[in-house]
Amino acid sequence: PGVAQAYADSVPILMLPGHAGRHKLGAPSDFSAVVNYRGVTKWAELLYHAERVPEIMSRAFTCLRSGRPRPVMVEVPADVASEEIDEIAFNYKKIKRNRTAADPQDIKEVAQALLRAKVPLIYAGQGVLYAEATDELKELAELLQAPVMTTTLGKSGFPEDHRLSLGTGGHTGTKAVSHFLNKADLVFGIGTSFQATLAAAPVPVGKVMIQATIDEHDLNSEYRLDYALLGDAKLVLRQLVDELKTQGGARSRDDHGETVKEIEAIKEEWLKEWMPRLTSDEVPINPYRVVWELMHALDPKESILTHDSGSPRDQLVPFYRATTPRGYLGWGNSTQLGYGMGLALGAKLAAPDKLVVNLMGDAAVGMAGMDFETAVREQIPVLTVVMNNSAMGGYEKNIPVAVERFQSKRLSGEYAKIAEAQGRYAERVEQPHEVAPALKRAKEVIASGRPAMVEIITKEDSVFSKYW
Repeated sequence: PGVAQAYADSVPILMLPGHAGRHKLGAPSDFSAVVNYRGVTKWAELLYHAERVPEIMSRAFTCLRSGRPRPVMVEVPADVASEEIDEIAFNYKKIKRNRTAADPQDIKEVAQALLRAKVPLIYAGQGVLYAEATDELKELAELLQAPVMTTTLGKSGFPEDHRLSLGTGGHTGTKAVSHFLNKADLVFGIGTSFQATLAAAPVPVGKVMIQATIDEHDLNSEYRLDYALLGDAKLVLRQLVDELKTQGGARSRDDHGETVKEIEAIKEEWLKEWMPRLTSDEVPINPYRVVWELMHALDPKESILTHDSGSPRDQLVPFYRATTPRGYLGWGNSTQLGYGMGLALGAKLAAPDKLVVNLMGDAAVGMAGMDFETAVREQIPVLTVVMNNSAMGGYEKNIPVAVERFQSKRLSGEYAKIAEAQGRYAERVEQPHEVAPALKRAKEVIASGRPAMVEIITKEDSVFSKYW
């Protein structure tokens, strides 16, 4: 499952699985061939002899650090793993990352298409984050005065406090994303696979479609393309910016601020529509009130926030404003419950100075609740916010008989007590006005180096910000 998740979210990892069999004597099954054949990894190899370690690892890291980030695997049989290799023969050298830019002629054609477009829209995905291309994306958007949306996986790749930001469009999203997806005559996808999944809002038919990707397998997949650029997102965006300046001048498109005014008007209308839920005083607490309080409790520049699957994701994604790359870890191509907990633990280890928060539902606690103890044992101070509505919502249409006869969607439990029993600081909140103080106390506990959990008793709300 971990390998499959890495593949789904394009996480670059190197796996070194071993097996108990003695390959030279017993010829066990070739696991590396199986996972490579099924497309789980981008490259897999079986290590037959210890002296081939430098060669195989050079190939592994070359593959890992070049092209689209995806997992690679080296399978090590038990007898090979126990062999020794002479230090002189171990001539491994560190592998440098290799990046590629797009064809210059393709860049010229795409630049011309962008300048011809009346309403260009930039559709940014996770590749912007992997390429660390946020600055180049901002420069392109400002040059074109083009609105920018991100996919769920790409959220935080473009600052959502920027005046040209539309926010995120995944399974749910902002009204501005829907408006400009429908209005645009050209959609420029950068760092996105353009796959029709719940992590990315669908593109309406009839648009001029441009895709810039590092992976040729993404081209002409779900959408037929008019133009394609193959290369690293950072390099491709720099090429485009330079070409646009050559073709159109320092300010390639000047719409006198009309696009920004339109974005601001739609955002204001949308938030007005949702404020009754975001600021609701109803009991049980409305889940959107929890999202609202989180938005005000966290400094997005000093925090990393992730969600779980299902309703917590769909309620959080449209409204939380991510302003810093990797300040939000969005996911959705793979949707198993409980995954956000692992993301939070890993994020805290990678960025110990950040306040790391994972938002999960009560169904997700059933999948990963024992990992509350992992954070305690390993001294990883993360904040878990649980929205407990005593239900696994959204699945009734899939299991109507089971719900009617056996109430299979219904859950029960006091999860703050579970977390407290495992050594975490924990609170249970039942009133809306108690949410903000509880989050403040939890942050103080986190600052002292101890993990914390706030369980919030919420109602079930099946209304989502989805306009497509």
